[in-house]
Amino acid sequence: MAGTDERTATAPRIVDVALGERAYQVRIGPGVRAELPGVIAGIGARRAVVVSARPPEWTPDPGVPSLAVAARDGEPGKTLAQVEELCRRFADFGLTRSDAVVSCGGGTTTDVVGLAAALYHRGVAVVHLPTSLLAQVDASVGGKTAVNLPQGKNLVGAYWQPRAVLCDTEYLETLPDRERTGGYGEIARCHFIGAPGLLGRPVEEQIAASVALKASIVAADERDAGPRHLLNYGHTLGHALERATGYRLRHGEGVAIGTVFAGRLAGRLGRIGPARVAEHHEVVAAYGLPTALPAGIDRDALVPLMRLDKKATDGLAFVLDGPRGAELVRGVPEADVAAALAAMPAEGA
Repeated sequence: MAGTDERTATAPRIVDVALGERAYQVRIGPGVRAELPGVIAGIGARRAVVVSARPPEWTPDPGVPSLAVAARDGEPGKTLAQVEELCRRFADFGLTRSDAVVSCGGGTTTDVVGLAAALYHRGVAVVHLPTSLLAQVDASVGGKTAVNLPQGKNLVGAYWQPRAVLCDTEYLETLPDRERTGGYGEIARCHFIGAPGLLGRPVEEQIAASVALKASIVAADERDAGPRHLLNYGHTLGHALERATGYRLRHGEGVAIGTVFAGRLAGRLGRIGPARVAEHHEVVAAYGLPTALPAGIDRDALVPLMRLDKKATDGLAFVLDGPRGAELVRGVPEADVAAALAAMPAEGA
């Protein structure tokens, strides 16, 4: 099983992702980006391509001959065209299957670089250095890589586990307030899928606990056949809101609102009582995250967008709290979804 090791206050926290031959470590703490050369040496790579959305002083040297490729975080760059461009750069550099790719950036960079690594030569080693809170607790761990299509979010992707993840918490000091707060959306939803009580703990503990929860779920269900659906708590509406706002709403913000909505929908379906519904709002609000729909949102447009969710193989599907805990619920009646949406407050209302 995946779990955290006991460490001193100055040593990094370590989470093992137990996937047999594809097992790897997530190392969490200040300054762990300096471990990159050792990681690359352990892989045996002779060369590396470092794709970074951060300035040179925040992009570590991999310790082998390398090519630096600039990236930009943000949903507009999360496209197949960007994946193709990266693969072309890999080929021009002469990258081989025995070499390595390094991502250094937020969740978008992690996803795009991960997918490019999965496709190039049918798979080349990738190491992630996630630099946003959102990427450290979610996007960098678990091996899901994907890009968007005009029709929806994360519709083209692959499973490709990294060889290591280095979550350097010093990167978090460089984030704008909104970016850092938004990252707590993934941490807040952990409260309802197996990791309660993270509020108010040091950020390294929050990251480690969130990653350990995800690692244990991924180790049990690498390819979304069952329990891994739990990680999509709050995401069905969250993804729809991102697309409906033209991605002006950040992913973590969408997940936060989606988590509040999941509580309301579970309450409407009789799966949980009023106190538990209220707890969804209280936990999300306590992290300083949004709990209401964005102002001016077209609620009627959200249901069709939610039908595009990858879990929706039989009508609308949501991960919802209930008497047995959180679980995937398929075929949720559209009338109940619409009614729960209609009851959601909007910003400024």
